[in-house]
Amino acid sequence: MQQTFSGASRSGAPRDARRSKTAASGAKRPVRLNRDDASDLDFFDNTFGGATDVLRAPELDDLADTENLVAIRLERRDDSDNVSTEVLPRLGQHRKADTSAAKGRALIVAMAAGAAAAAAYTAMAPRDVAPVTKTVLAAGSADEVEGATITGTSKGMQLVAMNPALSTSGHQEELAKGTAFAQERAEREARLSRPLFVKPTQGIFTSGYGYRWGALHGGIDMAAPIGTPIYAVSDGVVIEAGPTAGYGAYVKLRHTDGTVTLYGHINSWTVTTGQQVMAGDQIATVGNRGFSTGPHCHFEVMPDGSSRIDPVPWLAARGISVGSYAG
Repeated sequence: MQQTFSGASRSGAPRDARRSKTAASGAKRPVRLNRDDASDLDFFDNTFGGATDVLRAPELDDLADTENLVAIRLERRDDSDNVSTEVLPRLGQHRKADTSAAKGRALIVAMAAGAAAAAAYTAMAPRDVAPVTKTVLAAGSADEVEGATITGTSKGMQLVAMNPALSTSGHQEELAKGTAFAQERAEREARLSRPLFVKPTQGIFTSGYGYRWGALHGGIDMAAPIGTPIYAVSDGVVIEAGPTAGYGAYVKLRHTDGTVTLYGHINSWTVTTGQQVMAGDQIATVGNRGFSTGPHCHFEVMPDGSSRIDPVPWLAARGISVGSYAG
C-alpha cells in the first residue's frame, strides 16, 4: 500500500502557521513524525471505528502477498491546502489469473492438428487390395484362355485342356534324386541296425575243431542243403574269393580287429576281392566242392591271420551259438 501525505513540523504550532512557514522556506525535505504529530493528521473517513472494522478491512488480504512490494514514502505537498491520504492501486495480486480459457483453446488446437495428421496418414498409406479373380467362360473363344484348348459345344459339356505351368522334367529329376537319397538312407539305417556278429549259416553242427584221421581239422562243419546262404560273421573286407585246392572254393574275410575268417566248400560266391562287407551280408552259398563228404559250410577263425583256433568259443564270446553237436 503506497500513501502520500503532507506532514507537520515538530512544534505544536497551528497547522496554518506551519504551512506558511514551510512555503516561505521553499525547501522540501522529509518530514519525521513523532507521537505528538499523529493527532494532527487528517485521515478523513478512512479511520477505523474499532477492532471489528480492522479485521474486515480488505487491505488485510495482501498481508500474505510478498510479491511486488512497494515501499511507502512520505513527502510534503505544497500545491494543496488540504492534507489527503491517497490509497494507490495494488500492483500485486495474490490470486493468479484464470487460465482455463487459454488451456481450452490450446487443447482444441492440438486436437485439430492431430486429426489433420491422421487424415493425411490415411490418405498416403497403401491399402491392401483384394486380388481380383477373373472368371472365364468356357463357352467363349479359345483365345480368352492362354495356353488352353477348349473342346465341345457351348450348349453341352466342354473340356478345357491346360498346359502345365511348370516344367515336368524338372520335377521328375527332383523326384528321382529324392528317391535315391531316401533309398540310400534306408539302406544305411538298415546296416547300422544290424548286429555286430551273426551266425555263418543256418545248419546243423556236425563236426568240431580238432584232430581226426591223423590230421588237424582247423574249423567246424555246419551241414545244410546246397544253395543255403552263407553270411559274413562280422564287418570286414574280402581278401580272397574263388576256387582253391582242398576246399574246392572259398571266401576269406579280414575283419576290423585283424581276425581272418574262412568259409570253405562253397558252391558259389557273391563277393569279389577288396569288397567291403558288413555283418549279415551274404557272401556265398553252401556247396559240396573239394574234399567233402556232403553239403556243408566249413568255418575257420584265425585271430592273427594264420593260426587257427576253435570257432565255437570265439563265436560264443560274441553271443553266437552254433547249436548242439550232432556228429
